[in-house]
Amino acid sequence: MRWLVGWSSTAAGASGVGSAGATGYDGETLHPVGSQLLWGDPDPLWAVGDWRPDEVRVVKADAQNRIAVLGTCGATDEELRRGLFTARGGALRHLTTWPGSYTAVVQVGRRITVCGDLAGARPVFHTPWAGGTAYATAALPLADLIEANLDFGHLAALLAAPDVPAARRDTTPYDGVRRIPPGHALVLRAGAREIAGYEPVASLAVAAPPADPDQAVDAVRDALVEAVRARLSAPRHVPDLDPGPVPGMGPAERRAARGMPAPGIGADLSGGPASGTLALLAAGLPGRPGTLLGHGTGSGERLLAVTFNDLAVGGREAELERAGALAAGPRLHHVVVTGGEESLPYADLDGPLTDEPGPSLVTAARHRARLAAGSADHFTGHGARQVLDAHPARLADLLMDRKRRHLVRPVAALARADGSVMVPARVYGAARRLARTPYRAGLELLAERLIRHRFEEPGGAVGASLAALTWGRPGPAARWLTGEALAEVSVLLQSEAERSSGGSAQRPGEFRARAVLARHAADLRVLEQAAEIRSQRLHAPFLDNQVVRACRALPEALRVQPGARSAVLRTVLEGAGVAGLPPGWGAPSHGSSAAAARTGLRVAADSLVDLFSTPLLAEAGLVEARVVRKALRAAAEGEPLPLDGLADLISLELWLRRLLSRRGTCWTGTPARARAVPAGIAPRRGALGAGAAGAAGAAGLSG
Repeated sequence: MRWLVGWSSTAAGASGVGSAGATGYDGETLHPVGSQLLWGDPDPLWAVGDWRPDEVRVVKADAQNRIAVLGTCGATDEELRRGLFTARGGALRHLTTWPGSYTAVVQVGRRITVCGDLAGARPVFHTPWAGGTAYATAALPLADLIEANLDFGHLAALLAAPDVPAARRDTTPYDGVRRIPPGHALVLRAGAREIAGYEPVASLAVAAPPADPDQAVDAVRDALVEAVRARLSAPRHVPDLDPGPVPGMGPAERRAARGMPAPGIGADLSGGPASGTLALLAAGLPGRPGTLLGHGTGSGERLLAVTFNDLAVGGREAELERAGALAAGPRLHHVVVTGGEESLPYADLDGPLTDEPGPSLVTAARHRARLAAGSADHFTGHGARQVLDAHPARLADLLMDRKRRHLVRPVAALARADGSVMVPARVYGAARRLARTPYRAGLELLAERLIRHRFEEPGGAVGASLAALTWGRPGPAARWLTGEALAEVSVLLQSEAERSSGGSAQRPGEFRARAVLARHAADLRVLEQAAEIRSQRLHAPFLDNQVVRACRALPEALRVQPGARSAVLRTVLEGAGVAGLPPGWGAPSHGSSAAAARTGLRVAADSLVDLFSTPLLAEAGLVEARVVRKALRAAAEGEPLPLDGLADLISLELWLRRLLSRRGTCWTGTPARARAVPAGIAPRRGALGAGAAGAAGAAGLSG
């Protein structure tokens, strides 16, 4: 893991002048473990973890004005200096418009500004501490700093309504540690904090001017090309030297066996359009993607393309053939990683502690097997579906803009998939209801569904679309929560409905799409930490700020058409000079991942039942162990239960066990007690948690 951490104190010198630390409980000096100091008191900032030298840049105008950029940023030092001068006047958005994925921190006198990203893949957290405010790009260091306990209300919301921002608000799994929303920045002035948005929000009163589809797709192409070029232009890194030969193994096999990536740049090549687009762009752009500075032949090495072939579950033969056809070009070197039952989901549940829980914990070993054969800098297509595809709720946005004719093709595609002539009327009716439902009413309806345990949803593609045509829906794991946990989340939603206007300024489809993107980005961050390979960096250009902005500018009418994502990416490649894509490129395939999850659950059923013999989730009052064990056995026997809900439960239980079994802390100079969740889990039974009680009081007062 890598993060930055710092704080803003109430007065100069309050945290120990010259020590770049702070005074702890017993007068000791605090500083993070394994850190490098970027600047010192009174408002110090550290970079913690295995940052590469080129990933940490600090540009100073003078002693009181400086900017730090951590991550992959395509801006030059001169552009950073100009950005610093512009930020002195309070402008923030330009700090987020450089190519790449990074976190920018600006210090102007005693004012500190930390910019989050648009997707949520690079979040910013904060907490009150020592009379001021501590901030970080990871929540666990702040939880250690304040000895935070678990926030059970947040954990309940993660299971009951994971895609509903009003349920999770700005909380984290750690009580007292808060996150800033995507598209916002944290501004600190001598310890006082403010959350400032830097993105304009579209008005409901006036429809946005119609965007030209060709220009919008060209903007997506330009943003993607710049995102890839920013990675290609960064210095190459050679992992630790290979210690020597192993009988029967080649160099690539030795590296994979020892958990070492190959030098240079590589990419996933699953056969899908997102990873294929990035692999072809990276291999085709000037810059010799596989060449290391000072190494190689000078003519450039080929880009390493990695394809995972699941031998335990079939169904991806067509994608594998397309991946092989894409990798047949002279610019790519194709490596196929095979995996049997040992790489199924749930097969290997051992792993490191991540900053937060996420469903990808149950598949981390599966991803690690693929990434171990990858390169030191590895492109992934994560996020393409979330930024390019149309959330079903966007059909309501089209009705609000009086663009009914653009519903014809997507509704006709659903009708063909379902085979029923009633589909158009049902979909149109649901979209019309959503377009006429205020945000507040949508939250109240969701709260009622939770409190009344109404989780039944129609099946199939049409059923999924109809279920998504709401402001919010229960999570797939909600059906297994206790009544107390559901009541807590329901009361919280009712309170938020009374006093929140977070979605009232947005169209429902756009609002839902941003929430789904934020959840996916958060889970990708968990996956990156859980499946981390030493000396490797995963790059997800589709989650870069400029790519997200370009994708959001795509017209709704273009986005909702069947096959829009593959059509946009095909145009992107053609505009970049890449042609000759194999037949069937861009065909959707979701069945293989669901089949792998069901097979993995069946194979690991006994160990999963043992995991829930005495679960920590039951101690926290969130589930009943007997109910979860029954659901696991039923799913293993083939009953049609929501597998993603079981993944949510299992991953949260794993994360809690890893958190409570950890030793040590993120800080030196602290007493042994200064770490997160010092007292473990205190059982909560017989009453609502404090969070729900407080929310109920707020709702009563406001009523």
